[in-house]
Amino acid sequence: MLILITIWEAISKFEVFPAFMWPPLIIPNDPGGVTVVKTLINGIISGQLLEATGSSLIRLFIGFFVAVVIGFVLGFLIYKYKIVDDTLGFFVTSLQAIPNIVWMPLAILWFGLGVGSVIFIVILGAALSITITSSTAFKSVPPLLIRVASTMGSSGFHLFRTVIFNSTIPQQIAGLRLAWALAWRAVLAGELLGGSGGLGTLLDLGRSIQAMDLIFSIMIIIGIIGSFIDNFIFVRIERFVLRKWGIQTAH
Repeated sequence: MLILITIWEAISKFEVFPAFMWPPLIIPNDPGGVTVVKTLINGIISGQLLEATGSSLIRLFIGFFVAVVIGFVLGFLIYKYKIVDDTLGFFVTSLQAIPNIVWMPLAILWFGLGVGSVIFIVILGAALSITITSSTAFKSVPPLLIRVASTMGSSGFHLFRTVIFNSTIPQQIAGLRLAWALAWRAVLAGELLGGSGGLGTLLDLGRSIQAMDLIFSIMIIIGIIGSFIDNFIFVRIERFVLRKWGIQTAH
């Protein structure tokens, strides 16, 4: 970390790039000048960055929750019924190949500039990923497990809950981890183009006024949030599940 900070400051001090393009991180080039850390702290104190971060996270959680429900339902239907797999399964796979941001013009036409279009992009991107992951996980359950459970009297929802779903939990967690990352990127991309507030809109503001210190400070927040959610939530859940299933030993 110290090496990266030193390199950053050296690039700024020696003006490898124009000053407005690469502001100093900690030490200002001129007395009272701007730095990325100073802008970050001031933005937090003023509440501007906190408000934008809160708006982005709310949209992320709402969109991701809806996407999880839709993704698991569609994944189950694709696994359970061959006709759904042959029709909807192919359609979902085709849509997955389309980048989320490509849907933004349609989202704006359907929902207008605002929160609705952003949440739509989040749901679309994450739900498609979860659908594919969950359906693939359900299909990968060994038939022998299902036959044994059926022989012992398990059927219907009980069979699905105790055997099929439990057997796929490690894969489902990994799929959710990937889907949330897609959802986080979709939130920022949607806000960047949709102008609905949040961190993405602040990024666009920084671009328009050429305030690279603001842009870099927002990028730091985005990286911190992404790292925190991944390492302190999904990684811990994944490790717990793997230990519980005996796939990974406790350290």
